Amino acid sequence: MKTVHFVVPAELDDPAKPTGGNIYDRRIFEGLSDVGWQVIKHAAPGSWPWPDAAAEHALARLISWIADGAVVLIDDLIASTVPDILVPEAGRLRLVVLVHMSLGEAPPGHQVADAETREGAVLSAVSSVVTTSSWTRDRLLLRYPLPPSKVYVAAPGVDPAGLAAGTAGGGELLCVAAVTAHKGHDVLLTALTATADLLWRCVCVGTLDREPAFVEGLRQRAVQADVADRVCFAGLRTGHDLAAAYSTADVLVLPSHAETYGMVVTEALACGLPVITTAVGGLPEALGRTRDGRQPGLLVPPGDSGALATALRRWLTDSDLRRGLRAAAWERRSTLSGWDVTARRIGDVLTQAAA
Repeated sequence: MKTVHFVVPAELDDPAKPTGGNIYDRRIFEGLSDVGWQVIKHAAPGSWPWPDAAAEHALARLISWIADGAVVLIDDLIASTVPDILVPEAGRLRLVVLVHMSLGEAPPGHQVADAETREGAVLSAVSSVVTTSSWTRDRLLLRYPLPPSKVYVAAPGVDPAGLAAGTAGGGELLCVAAVTAHKGHDVLLTALTATADLLWRCVCVGTLDREPAFVEGLRQRAVQADVADRVCFAGLRTGHDLAAAYSTADVLVLPSHAETYGMVVTEALACGLPVITTAVGGLPEALGRTRDGRQPGLLVPPGDSGALATALRRWLTDSDLRRGLRAAAWERRSTLSGWDVTARRIGDVLTQAAA
């Protein structure tokens, strides 16, 4: 059996932190085992990508214990910050970095000092790089002098789901994202206020504890705009509770300022839900098109509450548009790939690295 050492942040299995990166890593851990790999998981302690000296020391010890010639898959939250540790090991180990979000693309408030210098040194030294979207791959190749042949794409998979029933008026709006500034909830609230003359209800599913002052500001604005009874900040939901939120919605609205892919987009499409989202990062890629080129949703510029309000108004008032977007979403649903495809793609990269 082939063996890979998978180095991940210690918070990976924390149920309170179901980030896209953590979900992806967990599914890859399971999927690689299903396609014939023995996966040895190493949880790196520390607050990545901002490690302190103790975290860096622990990581250096962890890496040094791995036998010469071993294949090592490392989450980029860890790898991209520590060239002093990993670059010297690149000749001894078969290092593969999994890039969820390039440090150079970090949203405001999440930047890392000397991000491009650190990340570029690591990515240039390792055997291969796996990105979670073609958009991210293109950005890395533009930013760093990497051979295109060593940078691969393994887009997130999605689990099969039942079709959402939908309502006649399309007024059940759903936003699935941590309630933070870079996810654009303030833009969404402004757009909702501008369409308050129409019938809608918006449920915002996502953790409320990352930027509590921002969340409180949204609540106050909702009260002032007289829409507080129509905007529900439901908090974190996972598993069956999250599935129930999708099943009772008409459309997913995701007004993010930055996304490398957007797993919630394909989760919504798996339920046959159209998506109104921003034309930024990997979101258009996740939204995709039907075989005959139709988009299963609407794209608007990031940060443009007026454009988002226009899109919402179109959705809510044009039954022909809703019918067409729902049909496109149902067809796009049939083209989505599962996590087994993602795991096989990464397994192929690891096999090449081992050779």
